[in-house]
Amino acid sequence: MAVYLDWNASALVRPEAATAVAEALRAGGNPSSVHAAGRAARAVVERARADVGALVGVAPSAVTFTSGGTEADALAIESAVVAGARRIIVGATEHEAVVETAKAAGLAIEEWPVDKEGRADLDWLAQRLAAGPWAIVCLMLANNETGVIQPVAAASELVRAADGWLHVDAVQAVGKVSIDFNGLGADTMALSAHKLGGPQGVGALIAGSRARLTRRIHGGGQERGLRSGTENVAGIAGFAAAARLADPEAISAQAAWRDEFGARIKAAGGAVLGEGAPRLPQTLCLAAPGYPSELQVIGLDLAGVMVSAGAACSSGKVKASRIAEAMGHPDLAPCVVRVSGGWATTEDDWRRCGDAWTTLYDRHRARRATAAA
Repeated sequence: MAVYLDWNASALVRPEAATAVAEALRAGGNPSSVHAAGRAARAVVERARADVGALVGVAPSAVTFTSGGTEADALAIESAVVAGARRIIVGATEHEAVVETAKAAGLAIEEWPVDKEGRADLDWLAQRLAAGPWAIVCLMLANNETGVIQPVAAASELVRAADGWLHVDAVQAVGKVSIDFNGLGADTMALSAHKLGGPQGVGALIAGSRARLTRRIHGGGQERGLRSGTENVAGIAGFAAAARLADPEAISAQAAWRDEFGARIKAAGGAVLGEGAPRLPQTLCLAAPGYPSELQVIGLDLAGVMVSAGAACSSGKVKASRIAEAMGHPDLAPCVVRVSGGWATTEDDWRRCGDAWTTLYDRHRARRATAAA
């Protein structure tokens, strides 16, 4: 049986989420209609809003459903621009959904550096906030490639002192670690259903009391006027089912399995990126010097293990990891592979991946040695 260890790209859908989607599809009804079917659909959406809000410790009124994490990032950043932001400070290891939206916003962009472990430099942030005009600051809660967890609460204190806007992309963190939106001090936070076992194509933006959201998709004024278009009732129902079942404590068991694999990688001469920082328990970013990412991914796939190159999530193409480059490891950037587990991952999955990778790397080094002889 094949081993799936690419959960950071997309989690396998929980059976309960699939059932919720199917039931909503069978029920039908437009949640904006006032008849019985419409009211039933509206009830599904509003119950889901409460479930998703509870996942991060907020009231249902703080939740706006979107088509996914990317749209949620865009709604937050573009709302901050309309609200008067004069510049955008973006973490050097942010997801492309944040980076590309920032580029399109038309404001000056400042790249916020990270250290060798991938942690954001808070001293740099304090200096830059003091030196310039009102800013929206973007800092992801957990990196999608390395799993490194950022010091969001500490950053929020600096941003609030400067009267800025802090947007947090929590797409990779949700369901894997406990999240208290208010405790983190974020103004907005992006979530996505398919990273925690819900369906693809649905997400949410969480907004705090300081955030002033501005509609970017116009039409019938759904989602309390913040996101027009008929709600994806089936997707939202699946999102809620996955949110109710999210169990960060169960996921935490994978840290030991991940670290055991990491020790094998280092013993073989490879490297583990971000291991000196707090990380998601089920994410491992490895790099094997001289062993290109694409060869590792293909070799593992042929061995029945599915992982991804660090930068393959959005485009489907293998390219050098800009995350590794931002962390000061340009030599390792073309050799990065991400291994990530989820709600159904077992210890044996991690062990089989370790066995396959170690065998492949030994063969690769033997071929290189023969070629050099």
